[in-house]
Amino acid sequence: MNKKPITIAIQTAIYSALASSALVFTPAYAAEESDVEKPVKQVASQTEQVQEAADEKIVITGSRLRRDSFTVATPLVTLGKEAISDTGLGELSDILVDNMPSLSHGISNTTSQSSVSNTGVTTVQLRDLGSTRTLTLIDGRRVVSNSKSGNYVSMSTIPSGMVERVEVITGGASATYGADAVSGVVNIITQTNKEGFGAKVRGGESVDGGEKEFTLDVDYGTTFADDRGYLFFSSTYDKQYGLKFTDRDRAAIEPSFKYDEDTMQNLIQTEDGYVHLTGTSQDQWRNRSDGIFGGVFLESSRFDPNYWYDGQTLRDDWKGNEEKYGINTRQFVQLKVPSERVSAALKLDYDITDDVTFYSQVQFSGNYTVNDKSPEDSYEGETATYVDRVTGEPGTVRLGYIPIDNPYVPEEIRETAGQYKDRIYWDRRMAEVGNVKTDNERETVRAWAGLQGTMFDGDWDWDVSVGYGKFHQEQFRYNEFNVFRAQYALDAGYAEDGVTIQCNDAQARADGCAPLNLFGEGSISKEAADYIRANPVLNTYNEQTTVMGYIAGDLFEMPAGPVATVFGAEYRNESQEAITDDELTYGGITWNLVPGFKGEISVAEVFAEASFPLLKDVVGAEHLSLEASVRASDYDIKNVGLVSSYKLGFLWNVVEGFNVRGNWAIAQRAPSVNELYEPAAGDFDSYDDLCDGTTMTSDDKGHDNCRLEPGILAAIADSEEGIFEDDNNSYSPNAGNPELYEETGETFTLGFTYMPSFMDGLSLAVDYYDISITDAIDEFSNERIIEECYATGIPLGQPNEFCNAIERNSEGQIEEILQRSYNIDELATRGVDIAVAYAYDLNDLGSLKFKLDWTHLLEHSNTSTGNEGKVKEDYVGYYGTFEDKASASLAWYIDDFRIRWSTSYKSSALRSKSTQESWEEAMLDNDERCAAGSEDCVANPESLAFQNYASYFKHNLAVSYTMDMENESAVILSGGVNNIFDDKGQFFYGGRGNFGSEYDAGTGRFIFVSAEVRF
Repeated sequence: MNKKPITIAIQTAIYSALASSALVFTPAYAAEESDVEKPVKQVASQTEQVQEAADEKIVITGSRLRRDSFTVATPLVTLGKEAISDTGLGELSDILVDNMPSLSHGISNTTSQSSVSNTGVTTVQLRDLGSTRTLTLIDGRRVVSNSKSGNYVSMSTIPSGMVERVEVITGGASATYGADAVSGVVNIITQTNKEGFGAKVRGGESVDGGEKEFTLDVDYGTTFADDRGYLFFSSTYDKQYGLKFTDRDRAAIEPSFKYDEDTMQNLIQTEDGYVHLTGTSQDQWRNRSDGIFGGVFLESSRFDPNYWYDGQTLRDDWKGNEEKYGINTRQFVQLKVPSERVSAALKLDYDITDDVTFYSQVQFSGNYTVNDKSPEDSYEGETATYVDRVTGEPGTVRLGYIPIDNPYVPEEIRETAGQYKDRIYWDRRMAEVGNVKTDNERETVRAWAGLQGTMFDGDWDWDVSVGYGKFHQEQFRYNEFNVFRAQYALDAGYAEDGVTIQCNDAQARADGCAPLNLFGEGSISKEAADYIRANPVLNTYNEQTTVMGYIAGDLFEMPAGPVATVFGAEYRNESQEAITDDELTYGGITWNLVPGFKGEISVAEVFAEASFPLLKDVVGAEHLSLEASVRASDYDIKNVGLVSSYKLGFLWNVVEGFNVRGNWAIAQRAPSVNELYEPAAGDFDSYDDLCDGTTMTSDDKGHDNCRLEPGILAAIADSEEGIFEDDNNSYSPNAGNPELYEETGETFTLGFTYMPSFMDGLSLAVDYYDISITDAIDEFSNERIIEECYATGIPLGQPNEFCNAIERNSEGQIEEILQRSYNIDELATRGVDIAVAYAYDLNDLGSLKFKLDWTHLLEHSNTSTGNEGKVKEDYVGYYGTFEDKASASLAWYIDDFRIRWSTSYKSSALRSKSTQESWEEAMLDNDERCAAGSEDCVANPESLAFQNYASYFKHNLAVSYTMDMENESAVILSGGVNNIFDDKGQFFYGGRGNFGSEYDAGTGRFIFVSAEVRF
């Protein structure tokens, strides 16, 4: 088919230094045939110049302008297919995060297990500003969201085998792409222009066991109709077997840690309660659940032996020493969620005339995940939220005690329970109902088609297209139970024959009620388990339609060159619908209340871009250009309406090889459908309750208000230790807010690139970035809500909207914290990116290519307004916002071999900001006590345990060998080892399985092999 100049330029050069040199005012460099897939920083260079390529017009991520290869100001980072293949991984998000320091995980297979909607979803985020502020494109186009809970494009729907390269730009790009490109753009570019048949099989497994992976890629490309048409098909099957807690010894440990601010010591929970951490071993640590199989009855506290019924008698040793203080629930769950996915893509291009080309693409992805958990643990205080089917009013139902006259109650328990009069306290894991399990079936279809061509004698390009995407998620939640039905089943008595045990409520019996026997393992009958079991189903549908058109060409000539321009318009409609069954709509089950909803937003936009060459071939400025873009967007959202985005940039080639570049941009992110319209949907979150540890005399911040809570006072009175202890896990529903408006990001970047003439093949780039976001859409953390309620000097009971979000039960435990989105935050991040690329010819020994990307973080802050005014918190140096991150690789090419060593780095970090600040405050209080000569002074306070984490390095090795065969066919054999030194990071308190998701997440040394054939 007839390829236009723009196509030729992209095909032959953009994979290598043509994209790179776009930042550095030098001509493009051609990639050698064997090197077309090498990853490059935008400033990287090849050693051979192809002068003719410099005259081509190209379009790369960050702009729709067509311009010479040396007139682009935006810093661009690319990762090519070769580097992607050398990782030996199948999950694209893991590949990108390991190789691009500016990226981090948003949602991952190691962090999504507790999510209601996003188990198995994998996203990335730029600059740790959130996945919703990073616009993810596929082949330069917006695509439909893969989540119920936000505008998330899941990388798990994009198999790595289909990816040709990934381009990433930092900073606001809303003027080019519209909303959401606040922190930057990740552009996933899929394979094309390949001819012939190819197949690749890949497999891998952790040396320590678990986490098996298998991938099969098949593709075929061909031209037809005398090269006027091109057809390409690609499909991938990928299976990730996941990783169980039982696959790692460390994951079996269940620590419960706290810092005692009175003794200034680190405490850990053991069989004897909380003891001094020093001198204990990990096998002594206990934080097990007292909801065991067979049930616990007449329980008094977590640390005292309670009565366990073994089917014959009450025992206080439960099941022997191993489970004397509870059951280890980690035996049931997963470190990484297993997944299975099938995907396919079809591309069709056809030159209708010499000046008009039809193009189209259809993608399908099916992703299936299973998240196993332990059987439901329940107790007499179990509550569930529900909506009355008649009145529509919300309410809460409590499971309740076992009546003492229940015929299943063993006589020994009945006699012992006399002190409780007519009720029996209980706690039991419902093993007979089955393990709780969540299955997610996700299917995504993306399609677009358009016409592109030239006009005005080929001086201008035009493009019109329409795109459509649909996402469907069907979520099955198995083996929860219905609290209302459990109430009926617990209220059992004898039938008239005096022998048969039945449910007392006649209507319940008519509805199939079977009596529930909780006493002893296996005591729940199949009929009772079936009666109380709840298997709710949630269906989510997201749809997106886009229509876009633009023209691009040189508007007029300036002395330094032509003014390149783009003018265009775009329309986009996005809709979301959640359809829930009765169990989710009306609640009353042990899972969440998830109401259905439906909403949509539309936006009409116009945009323009221009590049003005100001100087050329003068002293001190071999080239100087100014770049500008603007977009006006009209939303049908009440509080958004018409908004504008801008971008200004410059590119200054001071002398050959040395360039200065800068950008300033204003970008917007409009609220998504779910952020605006979703009703309160259930979720569970962990948190630190400020009231935890309250006693009648404690003087910690906020404890005066905590003691005004009737439930907390009752808990203190009932506790043998005279202390309130919170369970640190609560129902925390999330709700949208129709009053939201757009958030605004301002981005400034300034940097330089240097390619010294005295050292061929060396490139250096240094860029400073500054991103601030005002009116950021966010939620207050649970800890912040609790703090604003109890610790800001407002007496409990006085007007305080934060307290309105907290509900506690009669025992003081938090039953609900309502999370709602607001325009509340100011986010800011600043830092410096350094990139080095060096190519060196070893003559007969081949060649070396070195690449280093380094990000140094100067600020990462969040400013929000509460009862005491604005609060600014800077997170630099804490886990997840590392002060320094880097990735480096050294590749050796010799004959048909490629050997690559790669390393990723994260600097030392503190685990938790809130914990660190509480400890520092306790240290100051102790210093004051010591200065005053108080007898409560602790002379040698301990440093905070589980808080300081050393720098982390991860080293990988990959080897590839290409065997050229007859008829231009080839066989490529590859293999490698990731995390060669098996560094799983330090014991990470609070991390899933005691691993840090940023520190390998428990995988350890991973071996992979692959074989590929092309003909």
